[in-house]
Order: sequence, then structure tokens, then C-alpha cells
Amino acid sequence: MQDYLVSIILTAGIYAIFALGLNLQWGYAGLLNFGHVAFMAIGAYTTVLLSMNGVPLILAVLAGMVLAGACGAFLGVATLRLHEDYLAIVTIGFSEIIRFILLNWSSLTRGSFGIYGYPRPLEGLIAHEDYNLLLAGVVIVVLLLVYALIEILAKSPWGRVLKSVRDDEAVSVSLGKNAFSYKVQSLALGSAIAALAGSLLAFYLQYINPNNFQPIETFYAWIMVILGGSGSNRGTIAGAILLWGFFSTTRFLEGYVSLSPSASGALRMVIIGLILIALMMFRPQGLFGRKEELAVGK
Repeated sequence: MQDYLVSIILTAGIYAIFALGLNLQWGYAGLLNFGHVAFMAIGAYTTVLLSMNGVPLILAVLAGMVLAGACGAFLGVATLRLHEDYLAIVTIGFSEIIRFILLNWSSLTRGSFGIYGYPRPLEGLIAHEDYNLLLAGVVIVVLLLVYALIEILAKSPWGRVLKSVRDDEAVSVSLGKNAFSYKVQSLALGSAIAALAGSLLAFYLQYINPNNFQPIETFYAWIMVILGGSGSNRGTIAGAILLWGFFSTTRFLEGYVSLSPSASGALRMVIIGLILIALMMFRPQGLFGRKEELAVGK
């Protein structure tokens, strides 16, 4: 039972970090990113490949974050002068481009066979069977640091300008703010946070392949943000806990219903969809969100 609870904490914590990056982009800047998983994949593969070639883990993680942030900024520069819909379309395409590169560049990524046997942080300090408990502590610390960073930024002049750009870009521009620059910065920072989550996911799984980074992972992050409330960092964390708690507890029901594993997974997604519909009807701002946040783009 302890191992099971630790696995839930690890998964929920990693995906909470992942979703916080998306919340920074959507909840604070109003940017539609439907390819967020691409930056998680960049972080995971960059960290793993560099560490296997002798680069210290901390530098490998930072390199993954910088690369993902640069890719996010590049997509922003290419699309954010156009209508917001272009960013949504381009990020979907970018996530699939990254996944297919990882799948087909087998000389570098081992393709569908995946990569395993790479180093993990602090693994020499504790017995192998207890490592996940240590990693859970690391994930919680990183989650708190990311949460604190975003909260500080949100309450700073930078965060206030970002929200003003989200709510009415024309007003911000008329006051002399470079709305384009702020949106690119938000996209880059959110992408770097997703890469950090990817590095932690690689450490947890001990094995990565391109199928770990399917488009559905992005929409898990969207579910977390919507459940918790757009623009609410604590809500995003709560959404991650609720989503993965739901996934984990409903697995126990498989022994009591005559459904195949694939049918059970589909049923879980149907139930989540119904919960989201009910949430939109009765509390559209999410569990911790504010109604003012629904005015994005108005």
C-alpha cells in the first residue's frame, strides 16, 4: 500500500508541475497551447540523452528546460502576431512532429524500443526498493518551488501586465506595453516548466519511449487546469490530485465489473467528461477559480 500511495504522489506531483506550466500560459496569458506534451518530451529526452553521455544531471535537466523554452519562444514568435487559433493549431502539429522525430530517429532515441538504464538523481544514497520514496520527496520540493515561483511572478508587475494582456490586449498596448513580448515570455517559461516535469517523469519511469508522450497527455493537463480553475495555481495542483486520485481508485473497480481494460479506461474518460460538463454548468470557474478569469478574450 505504501508503494501504491507513493506512486500516486509521484504521478500527481509530476503532472501538477506539468499543468502549472500550462496554467501560466492559459490562465495568465490566455494562450491556447494544445501541444504542451511536446515540451515534456523535449525535457525528458534531452535530460536522459545528455546524462547518458556524462553530463551532470542538474545540467542535463537545465539544458532540457532551456531547449524547451527556446522551442516555445520560437513557436510564439512564429504565430503570436496572428490570431490565437494559429498557436493552438501549430502547437498540436509541433507535438506530433516531436513525437515522430523521437519515434523514427532510432540512432539517437532508439525509436519505439525506448531508452532505459540512465542515471537518476541521488540513487546512490538509498536502497533501490526505497528510491521512489526519496524521489517523491524531490518531486514535492520541486512542485512547491515551481508553485512559489509562479505565485511570485503572478503578483509582480510582470504578472499583472500578463493578465492585462490576457483580458484586453488593446488596452495594454495603448499603455505602452509590448504584449507580444509578454506572451512569448509566458509561452517560453511555461514550456520550460513542462520540460522540468518531463525530466522528473523520466526519473520516475526509468524507461521512456515516444508513446509516453501522446497528445492525450496535453489534455490531461487541460482537465487539471479546468477542474481547479483557470488562473489558480493551487487549483491546478488540486486538479492534478483529483484526476490521478480518480484514475487510481477506479482501477480497483475493474475486478467488480465485466469490462476489458480498454473498455474500463474508456469508461473512466466518459465519467471525467460528464464531470467536466457538470462543472461547466454549475461552477464554470472551477473549484478554486474566480469568475473574473472567465472574461479571457472579452
